[in-house]
Amino acid sequence: MTRPSPGTSARPAGPPGAARGRPARRTTAAARENRAGLAFVSPTLIVVLAVVVLPILWTVLLAFQRTRLVDIQTTGLFGNWTLRNFELVFTSPGFWSSLWTTLLYTVGSTAGSIALGLVAALALRRPFRGRGLLRGSMLVPYVAPVVAVTFVWEVMLSPQYGIVNEWGTELLGWDAPIAFLSQRNADVSVLGVQLPVPVALLTVIVFEIWRYFPFAFLFLLARLQAVPNGLEEAATIDGAGLWQTFRHILLPQLMPVISLLAVLRLIMTFNKFDDVYLLTGGGAGTDVVAVRVYEFLTARFDVGAAAAQALVLAAVLTVLLGVYFAFFARRTQEEAQ
Repeated sequence: MTRPSPGTSARPAGPPGAARGRPARRTTAAARENRAGLAFVSPTLIVVLAVVVLPILWTVLLAFQRTRLVDIQTTGLFGNWTLRNFELVFTSPGFWSSLWTTLLYTVGSTAGSIALGLVAALALRRPFRGRGLLRGSMLVPYVAPVVAVTFVWEVMLSPQYGIVNEWGTELLGWDAPIAFLSQRNADVSVLGVQLPVPVALLTVIVFEIWRYFPFAFLFLLARLQAVPNGLEEAATIDGAGLWQTFRHILLPQLMPVISLLAVLRLIMTFNKFDDVYLLTGGGAGTDVVAVRVYEFLTARFDVGAAAAQALVLAAVLTVLLGVYFAFFARRTQEEAQ
């Protein structure tokens, strides 16, 4: 009978490689799961790479090269790199005024659409006869083609045959028709002081509020319907009025949704081009930066300057979002808690 030699320990007999077989199988299963995950994710990665990443890189490349539209096919990765495009953008007449116009247009449209959407959501949260039909009609401005709705607004606001000026002169006593889409300013007397009112810009902002308030309406209505009824009932029993119930019960529940809507509408409106261009063409004080990028590209055929201005627009938007998240998002989250 043989005994194990000193310094060695007896191990249970088993098939060779049995101790290492189980980890090997686990590694193989994990590798298969990783490959399956990559197979599912790869189509999305390819689409994002082709539609988002590559155009951004191409825009950055063009922004630092003096490229005209006729030279776009010969533009390579290593061209004549320069900062001349950014100098042209910052020194071009009307850039800073268009940036200020863009900020006014963005803030006014975002705040107005959220406020109107909140009013509509509060009005339609309780059941009544015809509520479903009215809710559906609320979505018409948002789902209708932008070309169709802008044409309708142009006809309505026309100083020659528009129904708004017709009602204004007959019912409201206007002295003359107002060219809402082509008049830059109008003097309005407030307490004996003449104040210039940007007519065309306000008209475009009102159009933007009307067109996109259903977007906020859907979000806010969904959140209102998720608020427990017991909270409002308890507040009513304690003697709270409508305003107190809204301020202390509903509004804290809605603040996360309002914060999300503010970010989304800020991004969408800051880059908005089609609504402004179809209504006014960027004239009469509605020259937002997105329209200027289009004009640099189509009127001047300067691809490099248009790309540089697009980068400046993206940088300003990034700064605004950074300020929002730094000062307002955290406060909104604390109020919601």
